[in-house]
Formats: sequence, C-alpha cells, structure tokens
Amino acid sequence: MSAALVWFRRDLRVADQPALHAALAHAELVLPVFCLDDRLLHGRHSSGARTQFMLESLVELDAALRAIGSGLLIRHGDPAQELIALARAVGADTVHACVDAGPFARTRDQKTQSALAQAGIELRGHAGHFVADEPASIRTANGDPYTVFTPFYRNWLKAPRRAVLEAPSMITPLPDGLSRGALPTLSELGLRQEVRSPARGGIQAAALVAQRFLEMPVEGYDTGRDELGEERASRLSPYLHFGCISPRALEAALPDSDGGEAFRRQLCWRDFYAQVLRSFPGNATAEHQQRYRATISWDDDEQLFRAWCEGRTGYPLVDAGMRQLSDEGWMHNRARLVVGSFLTKDLGIDWRRGERYFMRMLIDGDEASNNGNWQWIASVGVDPQPLTRRLFNPSRQQQRFDPEGRYVRRYVPELRSVPTEHLAEPWAMPLQLQWQVGCVIGGDYPAPVVDHAAERLRTIERYRRAASKD
Repeated sequence: MSAALVWFRRDLRVADQPALHAALAHAELVLPVFCLDDRLLHGRHSSGARTQFMLESLVELDAALRAIGSGLLIRHGDPAQELIALARAVGADTVHACVDAGPFARTRDQKTQSALAQAGIELRGHAGHFVADEPASIRTANGDPYTVFTPFYRNWLKAPRRAVLEAPSMITPLPDGLSRGALPTLSELGLRQEVRSPARGGIQAAALVAQRFLEMPVEGYDTGRDELGEERASRLSPYLHFGCISPRALEAALPDSDGGEAFRRQLCWRDFYAQVLRSFPGNATAEHQQRYRATISWDDDEQLFRAWCEGRTGYPLVDAGMRQLSDEGWMHNRARLVVGSFLTKDLGIDWRRGERYFMRMLIDGDEASNNGNWQWIASVGVDPQPLTRRLFNPSRQQQRFDPEGRYVRRYVPELRSVPTEHLAEPWAMPLQLQWQVGCVIGGDYPAPVVDHAAERLRTIERYRRAASKD
C-alpha cells in the first residue's frame, strides 16, 4: 500500500487543503501529522496567546480528521527527524506540505527537504496559505518584486486562481499500533496565556466568524472598515493566520459589491506583504529603506515603552487600542496604525520593539504582515509616502474614527463619564468638570506622557537627519 504524510503547519483545516488533497490523490494511506517545533514555540516570536489558539485549532483539526476516518498525529521535536521516523514506520516515500513565505519557514523547509531526500523521501510543496498560489511570482514588467501596493494589487487581481477544493469525505484509518501522540497544555510547553479574553481557535469558530461577516458587515466594509465605535472588521485574521479558513475559499465567497471588493483588497495586502518578505528576507530585522538602516537615532525610554504597552499614555485612543490588545489578543486595524505611529513618532521608540511586542500578544501575529505594517507606519518600509502622511495626531484620529467615543469608553472605563467634546483631549477639561465627572487627569487617568505637537517637530527633524546620513 502506497503511503504519504501530510505535514500540517499554518493550514489547520480539511476543506480547501491542497497538500491533503494531493496526498489523497497519490497515496492509499495518508497520515496527517503536526510537529511541535521548539524553535517556533520558544523562538524570537514566542507567544502564549498565539500558541493557545493554535492548540485549540489542532484539537478541532483532529476532530475533523477523525470524523472522516483518520486523525492527527502529534510529534514534538525537529520536524526533519520526526517526519523521517514516521515515514519509515509506515513506509511512506512522500511528504506533502503547503509552502510558506517567511525566512524561518523557508530555512526550515530547505533543511527538512535535504534531510528527507537523504532518507529517500520526497518533500512536495503546494499552495494554500495565500489567495494567489505564489504571491512572489507576481512581478513587475522588469521581473522585479513589487514594493508598492497599488500596482501589485492590479496584477494580483489578474493572477489565475486555483479551484476551491472540497473537504474529503473519507480518509483511510490510521494503522493500528501507531502512536498518535498527545497535545500538551500551554503550561506543559512552558508558556502562559497573557491575554484576558482571547477568541477561541479552530475550524468551527472560523466558520461562524466568516458567516457573521459575510451575512452583514461585509456590505458596509468599504465605507465603515475604519470606524472604531461600530466595528465592521471581519475578525478573521487569526483564523487566516493559522489556516482554519482558506484565504482562497474566503475570496471566492465574497459578494460582488463595493464591500466585497474592499475586503478582497485587504486579502491582497496579506499576499503583498508575504511576497515582500519572501523577496527581501532582510526586512525581518532591518528597515527596507536603505537610507534609514542604522541611521535613525531612536530613543530608549523604558518607562514610556511600558506606559505604551499598558495603555497609560494619556492619549485615549492609543490607550484603548493597547488595552484591547491585552484584553483580546487582537486590535482594530485603525487602532494599530495609531498606536504604531504614536510609539515610533511621538515616543521615538524603535519600531522593532513594537513589532516584537505585537508578535508576543497578537493571536493573528503573522511575521510578514506585522513586519510590513510596522515598517509602513514607521515610514521605513515599502510603499513609501511622505513622512507627515503617516505621522498621526491621536486626538484627531479619535475625533474622526470614534467621534462618539464608543470604542474609547469600551476599553478605557475611567473615561466613560467624560463628555464627548472633551474625550479626545481629556486633559483640556476644566478642573471643576474633572471633579464633577469623576475623572481627574493625573489621578484617575494619566496626563499625556508627551506633547504631540512638540514630538511631531522632533520626529520630522529625526528623520531628516537620518536621511542625510545615507
């Protein structure tokens, strides 16, 4: 009996799973396996919140596989060693996997492929992580990778799409006597949950979130996606990150409407940043724009960084965003831009510190998208714009995108009784009114840790000096 392994990674589903589909087409015995890799679990972007979401998603993947006759094998260790041992135990000569774009994934896969080849086992890569089969294959007329989003988007829309694959109805049962392995708890992995009320992982939750979004919010997504008070965000990013839902299937389910097209554009941003990191792996640790590499004089104020992390900056929208992150392991995209601008351009702190903190706390923490967005808001990455276009005034952002203060009041309860006309700048309230509403600035709620107008001028000068050193 011919046998093959399906190595699951960030594709924790059975529907529209190209690696699983290919294995079933070419082998009689197919063994789904997931390897808990300590290099990821305890590496540079270790995250208790994201790992817990992953464990929950693996439980549901196992249940989905059991429902069609199989199950998920769990192994803990170096994937190359574990896959070779498993393949030899069942006589498999092929391992199927969906190909990722990040530097760690590519290095891991190259080493694993080499080790498997020496053992006489072939590693076959498939699409599945993105809407386009291979985002990095979408190139300019000169054959170069895209570094500006809009022309990439135009060509991405023209790229061929593979057909959406149905979930298999049956898989041959796992061999008797083969150890399935067991999923550990988060604490057994030496990690802890830092997020208070995270979304639950898994295929079923992904389907429910997608259904909710496609039935209503998507129709107003084009005009309302930046609104903070009446949220129209999809909340699908954690499920897309772990592949609990297929990005290709999600695109195919979008309505032919302005809202559907606006969300399709957001899916394209995900593919765009994947091809950026695939083409420029050095961006993982350094600025994409050469003129800013090692030239910006960042501040290193630990007290200000902690105030930012804990939502105690005195700027309500910034604090609301950071507290949402601590509460949910997720943050509205508009708030992400505001807090990122504040860290890098009001506090003058290195964008890499913000990137690392986000990767620690975000359930949807994706290296390519997170890195791309942090470099974008820090004005050091691809898709460049004049510095002042991405130097946000947090008070004005709040007045524009949370005019009634519903988002701020939801996450910053100290400000719930503050009149709306003072909510964006509560420090400007007369002292008597502060006492009257029970929110004394500097006591019940922090005074601003910096002055935005002054820091704006400092930032413009900081970047001017950095560019002149190039």
